Amino acid sequence: MNHATIWAAIDRVAIRLRMTRSGLARHCGMDATAFNKSKRFDKYGKPHWPSCITVSKVMLFAHLSPEEFGRIISEAEHDLAQQNGIATA
Repeated sequence: MNHATIWAAIDRVAIRLRMTRSGLARHCGMDATAFNKSKRFDKYGKPHWPSCITVSKVMLFAHLSPEEFGRIISEAEHDLAQQNGIATA
């Protein structure tokens, strides 16, 4: 799991719920811009990872178990690897 994968998983949750990133953030009790792509890196290019609390809020709102969210992360990881031309098992 890496920075891109965890954010891709959050994006997938929004898509599965037929929501925008901002809609998901609002429903999770956060600022509407919390999941914007522009906020995933600071001004120096350092990755901004979602906190455990943020991930927990997403899982709670989406009614996902840790195992289900883990599967979404795995799917995102697989798809990102394919997009980058990396073979996966």
